[in-house]
Order: sequence, then C-alpha cells, then structure tokens
Amino acid sequence: MRPARLLATLALILAAALPARAFETRAEAAFVYDMTTDTVLMEKRADVPLPPASMSKLMTLNMLFEALRDGRVTLDTQFRVSTKAKNMGGSTMFLNETDRPTVEELIKGIVVLSGNDACVVVAEGLAGTEEAFARMMNERARALGLDNSTFANASGWPDPNQRMSMRDLGHLAARLIEEFPEYYGYFGMKEFAWDGRAPQNRFNRNPLLKLGIGADGLKTGHTSEAGYGLVGSALQGDRRIVFVLTGMDSEEARAEEAERMVSWAFRQFVQKTLAEKGRVLTSAPVWLGEIEQVGLTVADDVSLLVPALVQGDIEGELRYRAPLQAPLEEGQAVGQLVIRLPDMPEAVVPLVTDRAVPKGGFVPRVRTAARILLTRFAGIAADAL
Repeated sequence: MRPARLLATLALILAAALPARAFETRAEAAFVYDMTTDTVLMEKRADVPLPPASMSKLMTLNMLFEALRDGRVTLDTQFRVSTKAKNMGGSTMFLNETDRPTVEELIKGIVVLSGNDACVVVAEGLAGTEEAFARMMNERARALGLDNSTFANASGWPDPNQRMSMRDLGHLAARLIEEFPEYYGYFGMKEFAWDGRAPQNRFNRNPLLKLGIGADGLKTGHTSEAGYGLVGSALQGDRRIVFVLTGMDSEEARAEEAERMVSWAFRQFVQKTLAEKGRVLTSAPVWLGEIEQVGLTVADDVSLLVPALVQGDIEGELRYRAPLQAPLEEGQAVGQLVIRLPDMPEAVVPLVTDRAVPKGGFVPRVRTAARILLTRFAGIAADAL
C-alpha cells in the first residue's frame, strides 16, 4: 500500500489572533527578535550592511570572550598598550603606553566607556596587529553566519569596509547572551571609573539601563555617518528580546525610540503554549504493525508568541503520510504540525509517535491481508452494479 499524504486541521487551545499592530519606527534600519520563542517580531532594512559605529565593538568582545573560553587568556591577563592605541580618538579609557590593563578592565572599558583605545589593545593582544585582528573578525563572522558584516578595525572607527546589518547585530547580541552568560553581566554596568582618569566618561551610554524595564545591555554607537544607534536587550518575566536600531538623529531620539520598541515588543505579544508534550493530537493508521493505530504528539511543549488581541480558533495543520510503516520507535518524527498566525512567521513542529509499534506477527499480517481483500472485493462488487 502506497502511503498517501494526509492533511488534517486541529483546533488548538487559543483563539485565532488578530494581527499585531505593526511597529512603525523612525530608525533608518531596525530589527526586533524574541529570543525566548525564536521569533522575529519586526525588521526594517534588516539585511542592509550599514556603518555600525561602536555597535561593532560587540564583535571585538565576542572574539575576546572566545579567547577566554578557550583558555588563551584569563580575566587577569594583562595586555600592553601601543602608541597606536594610546593615540586613538573618540571615546577612550585614556590609556597610555605605561599601562598594563587586565582583560577584565578592558571588557569594562569597551562596554561602559566605549573605549576605542581598549579595542585596539585587545586586537593587538590577541592577533599582534589590528589589521590581523580584523581579518580574524571577518573569518569568524563568516563562520557565525554574519553574512552582511565586514570589519576593517576593532573599534567601529569610520571605514568604508566597516559594515554590519541590523540582523547580524541582533544575532551577534543573542550569541553573546546565550554563549557567554558568565560575562554578560558586564553589559548591565552603569558606571566604570577606571583609575579616575575620565570622570566625565565613566557612565554607560545605554539610556535604558536606568529605566527599570528589564534592559541589561548591550552597546550604543554613534558617528556622523551612522547616526545614533543601539543594540539592546531586555528581560521581562520569562521573555527576553533583542533589538537593534540605527540612524537616529540625536541621543534623545535614540532613547525614546528604543524605549518605545521595548514597550511594543512586550505589550503587543504574549507567550502561549499551543500544544503540550505527550498530548495526542491525532491517531494515524499503521501498516503491518502490532497495533493498527498510533498516537501522534509533539516532543516538547509548543510555546509561541501570539498577538495580544485574539478571537476565534487557531487551527494547526497536521501533515503526515498514512499509513505509517511499522516498525516505529517511540518519539519517531513522522510528520509536521504547522501553525499559522496573522503577520507572524509560520511555525513548523515535528509530529512524533507516542509509543513504539513493533512489526506485526502472523495474526496482524493475516488481518491486514483480509482487510485488503475485503476492500478490493467491495470495490469489484460496486463496479458490477
């Protein structure tokens, strides 16, 4: 018997969602991502490579965190300061050639003070020269799937070859949060008065850290070419979002737009469990198995973001080919549950068997053969009428 593709609909536990109110941003480009449910909530020119300014310092930090994880350096490792680093303009830690800052001090100097000099020190400490470090950054970016990013330096200093897309920045931010939780706390530091050298530059430029809205990172950026930008993250309850915006015309506009973006992401969507692990959604016939039917379920709870305003039923589409061929293992993927919500990405979840089904012995085979013969006989009799 040749399996046939079977489609069925299943009313899930919620009501069908009305479209979420779209967020109309004034930013030149933007990206909003819900890490908890792996959902892109909003994007605007998200894949366009743009000047990232100091937001690209996140890639320098990623390279440093990887070196820490690999054991090439420790938080107490000291780096020398070159004349090139000492002469960096823009925001700095005011390092000089006699300093030997530790890796931990340099992390704080990059995160809180946005130190261009600290970035050069890291680059030279890990790769010998900033040019060699930039090549390493580009190689690592390709490996991480940051396909719309190129690097010419470690600090985000204006350069035609220093470009990142908002999606790449968002994915990089999510990586820093997920892969390096032991270092992520640095991004929430509001102040770092290193050696008392820059009292006017000791405060974190992230405008959301002091608002009590769950914001705990990551990096601001500004140049005349890029405008004002921010890569941010906020945690409220069990949900974490990452958001990126660029091209704002002032610090005030950046702060206002970032706060609006966070509020929208948390207020317009709610997280709901639409299918529970182990709950049988349907039964599928089994060919030549010890039993004739097997339950289909999901391997884990299916938790999705749903627009806050809802009405009617949400329907999930069940896709599998019937009958299933024995033997089957418990938890074997045999189909898909497809959930569609207005203005949201389609969710496709594997359907799995709720139990094992061994191949049938003599009796199930005879029973199946008899059923086929009866079906064929009934068809012949119907044709003769």
